[in-house]
Amino acid sequence: MKRATPIPFILLVIVAVAAFFKFPKAVVPTGDPINSGDVAWMLTAAALVLLMTPGLSFFYGGMVGFKNVVSTMLQSVIALGVISIVWVVVGFSLAFGDSFGGYLGDPRTFLMFQNVGELTHPKISATIPLMVFAMFQLKFAIITPALITGSFAERVRFSSYLLFMVLFSLLIYCPLAHWTWHPDGFLNKMGVKDFAGGTVVHMSAGFAALAGAMVLGRRKSHLNKESHVPANIPFVLLGTGMLWFGWFGFNAGSALAANGTAAMAFATTNTASASAMLGWIFFDWMRGNKPSALGACIGAVVGLVAITPASGFVTVQESIAIGLAASVISNLAVHLRTKSTLDDTLDVFPCHGVGGMVGMVATGIFAKDLGLTSGNTKTFINHLIALVIVAAFSFIGSLILYKITDLIIPLRVDEEQEAIGLDLSQHGETALGADLLGVGAHS
Repeated sequence: MKRATPIPFILLVIVAVAAFFKFPKAVVPTGDPINSGDVAWMLTAAALVLLMTPGLSFFYGGMVGFKNVVSTMLQSVIALGVISIVWVVVGFSLAFGDSFGGYLGDPRTFLMFQNVGELTHPKISATIPLMVFAMFQLKFAIITPALITGSFAERVRFSSYLLFMVLFSLLIYCPLAHWTWHPDGFLNKMGVKDFAGGTVVHMSAGFAALAGAMVLGRRKSHLNKESHVPANIPFVLLGTGMLWFGWFGFNAGSALAANGTAAMAFATTNTASASAMLGWIFFDWMRGNKPSALGACIGAVVGLVAITPASGFVTVQESIAIGLAASVISNLAVHLRTKSTLDDTLDVFPCHGVGGMVGMVATGIFAKDLGLTSGNTKTFINHLIALVIVAAFSFIGSLILYKITDLIIPLRVDEEQEAIGLDLSQHGETALGADLLGVGAHS
């Protein structure tokens, strides 16, 4: 039986109409002249980062069971639509608007993108148009909630996920981005160095994933200790390649210029991922397991996660150690998770949460002229403090948002819907095509 759901469409219509209103414009200062080389690189980097979200959809989609492939992939891809609108309306303002005490941006500064244009901004986009900076940062905001979905795959209601995604982006992601990346953010002023998102993206997603797995509970198959068979390993390999490729924009683009720092971040990103890929499968091999394609892919992504906060601050040689350390620590964390009752379907917390923490600690140790190896204990201590703050904020805040979402729209599908799979129960589609199973695509 069809159930009409008009509210999402009505909300989108309201946003579309509101876009034509003239809001009071904030005074936005103008920075230096535009550097065309920086602009060209940053447009390219933004496109590379966007590619990571469909890459993540293949990465996650190949890991889940066959009857949940489409729903899992859509949970990543739909973020391209939802977060793009949220970012334009108010998200960018909350993250990068004029600071309220270093904790949150003024929602009026860039409301509806009315003050985002072709000129530079002296604080946040010195040599590129503010519009380019805003669109580059949007791609980070898109992939962060998509990362969370692997933890509650195969049992989350699509409509409740959409609501949670919006709440998480506005109330968790945007404040963290402001704290860390806005020049007036309080973590930034503490001296915390997060080059491309160890805290803002990976720790926030990892701890939100941990909270989500706890709130939604265990799948029936997990309770029955049924073996989990990934639907499509080639999808995982494809997704890994897309993520690795896009990650060059993620990390090297965070230099916000076509310069030596971008080149160094490019090199450290590739090297750490290579080290982690080999570290994961060699560590498995040493323990008597076969070197699997799945392990190689997970290891590569863990290396990308761990090098993200450090990529512009460390040497290529140090990135080898960071990738290797992250692969072993996350591998052990995954092993511990499998021995527990926690049903983090695709091990988002052991890989992204733990990997992000390893990267933040490594940044505090190795950051050039600032880290522990340079004789500076202050940066290292501040990174440990920031790690605790971000972990607590992301975990507790997400727990609250899950509870709020569940009160409005139940988070978990019922047992029958879980049994037939989310592809059919939530979307009326399957990876084979609905007609092949005798199910109408629009029923």
